[in-house]
Amino acid sequence: MFDFLGIAPAIVLPIAVVVIALVYSIKILREYERGVVFLLGRFWGVKGPGLIIIVPVIQQFVRVDLRTRVLDVPSQDVISRDNVSVKVNAVLYYRVIDPQKAIIQVEHYDVATSQLAQTTLRSVLGQHELDEMLAERDKLNNNIRQILDSQTDIWGIKVQNVEIKHVDLNENMVRAIARQAEAERLRRARIIEAEAELQASHKLLEAATVLAGKPQAMQLRYLSSLQNIATERSNTIVFPLPIDLLEVFSGRARNGGDGDGEKRS
Repeated sequence: MFDFLGIAPAIVLPIAVVVIALVYSIKILREYERGVVFLLGRFWGVKGPGLIIIVPVIQQFVRVDLRTRVLDVPSQDVISRDNVSVKVNAVLYYRVIDPQKAIIQVEHYDVATSQLAQTTLRSVLGQHELDEMLAERDKLNNNIRQILDSQTDIWGIKVQNVEIKHVDLNENMVRAIARQAEAERLRRARIIEAEAELQASHKLLEAATVLAGKPQAMQLRYLSSLQNIATERSNTIVFPLPIDLLEVFSGRARNGGDGDGEKRS
């Protein structure tokens, strides 16, 4: 057949080998990809993006994605510092910043990062109480991110963000938290009422001081009270008796009693 086409069999084999070698040698890397190249098992360099040539057999090539990855951390059983058992899951955002370290320093960097995130989540949250887990998530997220970032730095990985998604409690704990919240609301209500009474007492004391210094103002207040009572729709009208009048009567009673005693003596 090759003779019929005018091509010698001795030329066809080398051409086929060259074509196959070119197919396996030419690699095209996208903008977010890098290629870690090994020459006879030793690190040779990081190539890309674009067109790169790999020499078959003597060179090996590992493709690395530099885009930010989203890692869903499974629910972890955590016992808080106040001995409350909860289930916590989180989401982790990280990216490879050094392809050489990500391939050479650790096997399967994505699996290693996932396992490290799970253990770090349990370790950090176990040092805090339940109230802190519920109220201070931003602080806990930052603490977990810093720990993971420092430990994955030797792998050439940058942890960009950590977010705690859910803190699941059992029904007994949910009811206990509801009772605690209700008690806290009652405490605040009582404190507000007490503060209002204290402020009102101060104002009443100031008003009494002003009225005591101005008898005319006391009379006006007395007349104003009578007017308010008269405008109400009631069959009974109560006339307030001035305190000073009672004092006059009580003083006369004491004086009269003393006089009677002297006469009896």
